[in-house]
Amino acid sequence: MLIIWSSAPSFGQWNETARSACSGCPSAFHLAEVLSFFSSMSTVSMFAVFPSIPSSKLRQLNRSSVMSSASLNKESTCEGVRVTEGLGNLPKVVLTSVHGCEADIYLFGACITSWKIPNGKDVLFVRPDAVFNGQKPISGGIPHCFPQFGPGPIQQHGFARNMDWSLVDSENVEGKPVITLELKDSPYSRAMWDFSFRALYKVTLDLTSLSTELTIANTDRKAFSFTAALHTYFRASVTAASVRGLKGCKTLNKDLDPKNPREGEEERDVITFPGFVDCIYLDAPNELYLENGLGDTILLKNTNWLDAVLWNPHVQMEASYRDFVCVENAKIKVVQLGPEQSWTATQQLRIL
Repeated sequence: MLIIWSSAPSFGQWNETARSACSGCPSAFHLAEVLSFFSSMSTVSMFAVFPSIPSSKLRQLNRSSVMSSASLNKESTCEGVRVTEGLGNLPKVVLTSVHGCEADIYLFGACITSWKIPNGKDVLFVRPDAVFNGQKPISGGIPHCFPQFGPGPIQQHGFARNMDWSLVDSENVEGKPVITLELKDSPYSRAMWDFSFRALYKVTLDLTSLSTELTIANTDRKAFSFTAALHTYFRASVTAASVRGLKGCKTLNKDLDPKNPREGEEERDVITFPGFVDCIYLDAPNELYLENGLGDTILLKNTNWLDAVLWNPHVQMEASYRDFVCVENAKIKVVQLGPEQSWTATQQLRIL
């Protein structure tokens, strides 16, 4: 029998557990406005300021403390969808299309770690230092950044990549396997970000494409704000890789000083990775083209992500930087949702 995890505590249980874990800590949560990236833009970032919680208390709120187990039966999956044991004994979903494509998605972090096209080539990259222990985010593939992109009041890139998601639906549409994963708030998430939410992540595998749809719903009685991204690692030859489609975008370039990004405008038609690259592109077009330097052209098409990020750590990751580039669809400017409101963004990766 295979165990998959699903978080389903009641609202009262969330509050009771969080109050117990945070006893002796400041209980107030405040919102603070931060300055716009550009004076010409009316972007106001709203972040929650969170209490300082002792590590001993956070351990009381670990992911497994709010998980319930469910046995997987034959009715849980369909043709082309298989749940199995992955690295570190973590459950993963394997999608197989009639065209011979395959994708692996770990329930931990809802992280897509592999997308193999019919010739057997894996388009995605997982770093050799990636850990599959259910405690640390998986470094590679397509990790989630939610409810925070980058550093900030809570853990780097938020908690969605560091929690177990549930497999809630699967289907096969004309030979294309489709699954939907779900994440809800828990004492672990509420200790950092005190809001009730529901995230749905739909993944579809086709002959030459891998498509995702992320929906964030506010199930709380109060409004909340967030930023998000799909931190996609592409297998590449860094010296030959390039990206097209970003010319004219406003940029926040963190190459020289990550804490003080330099504002500018992209003037290049073709962007390469000659060294350390960490740059945000605001109001990016919905289609970008990646030449991975390995003979493939990859179209990144999206709706509602709006921004983009290019990243390669260069010699900061000596063991692997030559073998990948990150081209990320993102929502850097804050999304604000009132009660019962939702936000949806899609991404399609296609081999041309």
